Amino acid sequence: MARRPLPRILTDSAPLARMANSSSLARSRELARTAADSASDVFHPLITIGRGLRRLGAAGRGRWAETPRDHRGPVAFFVGACVLVVFLVPYGPLLALITVMGAGAWAGRERTPVDTGPAEAERERLRALYEALVPYFSVDGDPSPLYVHDGDWERVFPEYAFDEGGRIERLQLKYPAYFTDGEDQSRVRIEQVLYAKAGRGREYHFGWDELANQLTLTALGALPTDLVAQRFVTSPGETVLGFTDPDAVQRTLPVTAGAERRDAPPVVWRTGQRSTEPHLLVLGQPGTGATTLLRSIALQALQHGDVLVIDGSGTGEYGCLVGRHGVLGVESGLAGALATLEWASHETERRLIAANRARQAGRPAPEDTRRPLWIITDRPTALAHIAVAEGREDPQRWLQVPLRHGRAAQVTVVVADQFESAELLSEPVRAHTKARVVLGPATADEVRAVLGAPPHTTPTASVPPGRGYARLGSAPVLRLQVPATPDPLDDATGQAHRQAVLALLPERTVPADGAGPAEPVTGGHRSTDTGKPVEARKPADVSTSTEAGKPVSVSKSAGAAAKPDGGTAADDADSADAAAPDTEQAGSTAEPVSAAEPVGAASRVRSAKRGETRVVNGSAEAVRAEG
Repeated sequence: MARRPLPRILTDSAPLARMANSSSLARSRELARTAADSASDVFHPLITIGRGLRRLGAAGRGRWAETPRDHRGPVAFFVGACVLVVFLVPYGPLLALITVMGAGAWAGRERTPVDTGPAEAERERLRALYEALVPYFSVDGDPSPLYVHDGDWERVFPEYAFDEGGRIERLQLKYPAYFTDGEDQSRVRIEQVLYAKAGRGREYHFGWDELANQLTLTALGALPTDLVAQRFVTSPGETVLGFTDPDAVQRTLPVTAGAERRDAPPVVWRTGQRSTEPHLLVLGQPGTGATTLLRSIALQALQHGDVLVIDGSGTGEYGCLVGRHGVLGVESGLAGALATLEWASHETERRLIAANRARQAGRPAPEDTRRPLWIITDRPTALAHIAVAEGREDPQRWLQVPLRHGRAAQVTVVVADQFESAELLSEPVRAHTKARVVLGPATADEVRAVLGAPPHTTPTASVPPGRGYARLGSAPVLRLQVPATPDPLDDATGQAHRQAVLALLPERTVPADGAGPAEPVTGGHRSTDTGKPVEARKPADVSTSTEAGKPVSVSKSAGAAAKPDGGTAADDADSADAAAPDTEQAGSTAEPVSAAEPVGAASRVRSAKRGETRVVNGSAEAVRAEG
């Protein structure tokens, strides 16, 4: 029986030799790789310089090819002259070599490419936004449309930025020239689409550049709400209504927010004789900060003027102003409001007459006519309801003269009311309040109806108190955040806010309990010295209530604006001496004229009284009523 041969795997040594050869090959490859890495590290500077010289040479050849043929000769001559100069300068070749090597090293450095494009999710968001705008920015027959379905969105979105959450933070888009960007309805449609696609819940600003046919969308941050009432660095005649976005105004004010001091962009309202919007109207929903704004304005006005407050709501929100220096009265009842506003109307006329006579005589206006007078009226329509029920006249009737002629007489009117009662505001109030403020949540149509222009931002989901929009005259609409100015007498007011408001209040002239005598009211004009009032009397026999149930007596002059000699009209009626009470002669049959009483007021008051003198057509004719 023959023996079977053993398998070759046990007897043949060729596989073992192959295994030995493969291990030596691997070691050789590893040694070669190590040597190559070492050589690369050693010759890395030379490699970098060589790569840079190659790039510089390619750039030089490209520039030479772009040079016109008729310019190549002068260029070659200039380069040769430079090389000759370098060789003639001491150490010139060495410096030239170092310069060339440095330039080659800089040009040959490795540049890590930076991915500046949007991520895939961001690209999808931009593509969806582009597709949503196609129906609004495309028309049939356009030979080269910017917006087509499945088009190139990169052509119309030259700039864009996203926040950390992947939402659009800034977007600039182009639109065709035939788009009607001058029509508000067309703009509103585009803004609504962008607001929905960019992400709701945030406030966006839309900047329309009609000249370049571009629209810039910017996501706005919330306005700071940590600013409280404080002394603002302003000049006389300037009032800070609140604060807005940094790029909306060209001015900042130093403010204090807690322990931090920073600069904030203010919304400054200018009043006075040169103001184009001397009166202010504030509208909003209940609890949106209208009373807070009026209280802030009153505290700023008391620095340089006198204040009259009409609180139509009767809630005592202005109780902290009662009895303070410069506060002529705080009225919440219908009778007191009518008497106070009537006096304010007469005071406006008196100021106009006094200033006119001073100018005609070549003298400066009297000091009491230059001191600003502020009439702050909160919810006058509430008093109008009461007046209609009682059959009395509307208190807004007496605001007509201050509104029409207040700018020349240094009289400023501030009116605040609610949207529901806006239709009850009188025509003079709506016609002469060129500065407007809207507070609280409001639609674009409501803002347009009050401010005369729509806001360039979208509404927010939650609106803090004091947040709204402001427009001064024909200026753009600005976002507004009113500084916190709560009632310091309210128990819900925090201690920090209470102390901030109390620090701004002037000193008291009437004791808090009303037991002491009141400071004599001087027709709304006080001298710079607190204890020396200017001699003038109020032209109304009223009792202005400073607190509930605590009247303060106010004096009045019932005399007519007649000549002190009992009715002779030979003297000049425009003379200031004839109107001053200190020039009245003894034995006159007519009563003396108060310096605070205007001629027009005397004619209206005395025409209904028997046995009193009256004024006809502004002249000083003293007549005796029959019967």
